[in-house]
Amino acid sequence: MEKLIERIIALKNPTVVGLDPTLAYIPEFIRENAYGKDGKTAKGAAKACLEFNKKIIDAVCDIVPAVKPQCAYYEWMGPQGVKCLKRTIVYAKKKGMYVIVDGKRNDIGSTMQAYAAAWLGELDVEGEKCTPFDGDALTVNGYLGTDGIRPLLELMDADQGIFVLVKTSNPSSGELQDQALADGRKVYEAMGAMCEQWGAESIGKYGYSNVGAVVGATYPAQLEELRGKLPHTFFLVPGYGAQGGGAKDVAPAFDKRGLGAIVNSSRAILTAWKKENNPEDFAGAARREALRMREDITKEIASIG
Repeated sequence: MEKLIERIIALKNPTVVGLDPTLAYIPEFIRENAYGKDGKTAKGAAKACLEFNKKIIDAVCDIVPAVKPQCAYYEWMGPQGVKCLKRTIVYAKKKGMYVIVDGKRNDIGSTMQAYAAAWLGELDVEGEKCTPFDGDALTVNGYLGTDGIRPLLELMDADQGIFVLVKTSNPSSGELQDQALADGRKVYEAMGAMCEQWGAESIGKYGYSNVGAVVGATYPAQLEELRGKLPHTFFLVPGYGAQGGGAKDVAPAFDKRGLGAIVNSSRAILTAWKKENNPEDFAGAARREALRMREDITKEIASIG
């Protein structure tokens, strides 16, 4: 996680913008311009999303360390949407941003090796190498156990990471994750402990490994509990803003250096222009909301350093 942590320190900002563009989030003038040539088709929608993403990235790249595109918002547009996702990743990295691909991939053996190569690694085409997506980090589902994680660990380089689902922010997460095991631990506790084990060989100079955990802001008590039990596991924290989590809720995710977590906001930033009723300045509104979020969170945690 060192690459991500160093950007957080440089910008004094432990937040990530979720790039989850639905057409309803995109101002009409961008959509209509994109439809001009290709019509109201998947290609037209993908063009609108890419233009929107680029403007958001331009607006926040000097104040926010990372973006998190959610794959589902691109896959719904088919091949054109996947192309948009790739171009979004390339553009964000060109602007110096860390890219967390939110794909929640989960499988074992050669299938997980293929996922790992696609999202974090290289594709070998009869001796010729290329990078299909080139993300910096990938969200993964660890509930198939080590068989589903080992291929990622073997392929990741020192600058890359994964975030394993541990205690998610959705209302029904407790139906499984809060169940007690035979040893008395909750399922999410066991998954968190496995993150510590999986990352034990990659702990960097800031004390965190390349195996992170997804822990939701909507469960602050469990967030604080897991921070204490997982000292080497960096947290990706969804649930802030539109899902109901606030700055005081996410504060327990951080250590005494103001590190240890990065907090996601998607809808609140992407649709900030609606609150201001100014679609022409949607990018400016996104920047203002990102700055507000940074101030809101940093006043509740230790000084970042």
